[in-house]
Amino acid sequence: MIDKYKQAFQEEAREILVELEAALLELNENPRDKELVGRAFRALHTIKGSGAMFGFDELAAFTHNLENAFDEVRNGRLDVTPELINLSLAALDQIKAMLEEAASGNGDGAVAILTKLKQLTGKVEKRPVDPARVVSPAPSPATGNAPREWHIRFFPGADFMRTGADPLLLLRELKHMGTLQVTANTAGIPAIAELDPERCYIGWDLTLATPAPRDAIRDVFIFVEESCELTIEPASELGPTKDEASRASAPNLISGRPIAPASVPPETAPQKKCPPNGRRASDTPENASSIRIPAAKLDHLVNLVGELVTVQARLGEIANRCEDGDLVAVSEEIERLTSALRENSMSIRMLPIRATFERFRRLVHDLARDLGKEVELTIEGAETELDKTVIDQLGDPLMHLIRNSMDHGIEPPEERLAAGKRPAASIQLSARHSGANVLISVSDDGRGIDAKAVRERAIEKGLVAADVALSESEVFSFILAPGFSTARQITDVSGRGVGMDVVRRSVDALRGSIDIASKPNSGTTVTLRLPLTMAIIDGLLVRIGEAYFVLPLATTLECIELTRQDTEKANGKHVANVRGQIIPYIRLREYFDIQTERPEREQIMVAETDLGRYGFVVDQVLGDHQTVIKNLGRFYRHVQTVSGATILGNGSVALILDRHRLVQEAIRNLTVAGRTDSHPPPLRKKSEAVQRSACN
Repeated sequence: MIDKYKQAFQEEAREILVELEAALLELNENPRDKELVGRAFRALHTIKGSGAMFGFDELAAFTHNLENAFDEVRNGRLDVTPELINLSLAALDQIKAMLEEAASGNGDGAVAILTKLKQLTGKVEKRPVDPARVVSPAPSPATGNAPREWHIRFFPGADFMRTGADPLLLLRELKHMGTLQVTANTAGIPAIAELDPERCYIGWDLTLATPAPRDAIRDVFIFVEESCELTIEPASELGPTKDEASRASAPNLISGRPIAPASVPPETAPQKKCPPNGRRASDTPENASSIRIPAAKLDHLVNLVGELVTVQARLGEIANRCEDGDLVAVSEEIERLTSALRENSMSIRMLPIRATFERFRRLVHDLARDLGKEVELTIEGAETELDKTVIDQLGDPLMHLIRNSMDHGIEPPEERLAAGKRPAASIQLSARHSGANVLISVSDDGRGIDAKAVRERAIEKGLVAADVALSESEVFSFILAPGFSTARQITDVSGRGVGMDVVRRSVDALRGSIDIASKPNSGTTVTLRLPLTMAIIDGLLVRIGEAYFVLPLATTLECIELTRQDTEKANGKHVANVRGQIIPYIRLREYFDIQTERPEREQIMVAETDLGRYGFVVDQVLGDHQTVIKNLGRFYRHVQTVSGATILGNGSVALILDRHRLVQEAIRNLTVAGRTDSHPPPLRKKSEAVQRSACN
């Protein structure tokens, strides 16, 4: 049970550390923002208090020192400087290591950080408080640092200790703030036969003499405040009640001495009361907003839904074959419920991309400092949702794109000024939906890509012949080649030609594509086109001879008929006239070299691709299909035009086609072959490999 709560603390602490890092980086840009100072202080206090509560004593002690520094900032004694921010970020990394119970290998780092922190705060110990800069000042008439008595009533809820909270740790923390006297209220303890050992029946009346303000005392209870009854009032404003006078002779749990009783008048004491049975008000069904579920459980749920979709397709096949009205009705109802379950389960795995984007603020900050550059990171479309599986694999490619932009693309401040630019460069991370895909872009306003230098480097490495004519996009594609780099000198950041290769491999694994656009002295934009989900998609099931294929439905625009007469009118060209618009098409029968007789009437699926509208000619469109994506396996990972496979209701396999790659490869084949029509040469070897994969 203890390990369970420790794990829960670690998960919540990681989230708090993300918030803390964001607050520190924002504070670096807005050093006088009191709200940001408060956010950082509260995050540190929560980690310290809850860390001590769950046995992370070294973490709590280390965090306490950083918390003290930000308390000085709150009180106006210490300024927010780049030195403090950098030291705090280093301390944050140390806290992460301690959180993962790896602090033993970083002890020297912790000592060095604490030494610098003491040097930084030691310079301001005698500095008086600046009232105009104090964050959340306590409404107290006390002056200077003179101790003041506070009366605290602390009554935990019934389930207080079931959550792993320990009242004794809270009392010890209060004792460190000044002189503490404690009286226990044991009136709620039942007979031993009715006693629940996991329930808290005791409350405490406390008198604390401390120079700290009310908010500092309340911060001690910040982690448990909603699960207890808590009041904090100046002792001078209170008078004893009859009940408390009768408890005046009760022993003090810490000092062993009785304390002067005090009470809180109902009309003046704001209280936070715990609901019946110790439940938090925020946990009621009306207010519950979210629950924490392990990602593995969600993955298992989606897998089960995928299997259910396959079984439902099989049931539909049987129902249509049997022509039984009742069976068909049941099959249609199950199809409706399966579709709803699929949509719901997939939506659960959809997460905003904000957290992934925000983590790169730290990377930009550290690299700008190391490279001596001024860089501002802006984020757009952070609420765009993407499958968690896709998000989890986005970290590395985005990191390499940003590092590449910081080192190669963005100029030093003096070079930017000479070019008529602002000394501070800009990197923009953006995301937006595009049909069944998400477009994620990394843009900068740096020097751009020198296409001539890239081409020369490609010729030097033997990637292309010197006399081959290449478009700008084809030249930029060399940047993604393994080991390719235009940098003549290797640095700690880049130059080995590994980063962009990692980007390409990661995006390929996600069945995505990369587009690079650049203008000299204006900047570079790298756009990743990624699928919304990696599990289940809506598709159109089509047939060519005895082979089945699936085309994603999201970008399919329409289906039109293609007759032999239409082909003859086009004089053998693979184009169709669709309401006055000429649409080129790819005949999939010839593309995959399927040796069956072509029907009299074929159908063209018109779809939107990266290169415009293209048609895909098939024998027959069978209808909508909920497609559970299955990988083809590592042996066929280089077959780019097929993004996966799915199992149909009759047990056969249908290949899922990547329409963007189909068009790109068809055009590439035409360029290589020197052909001028839209008829790509047959890909016999690839077709045979894919068909064998489908059969296996």
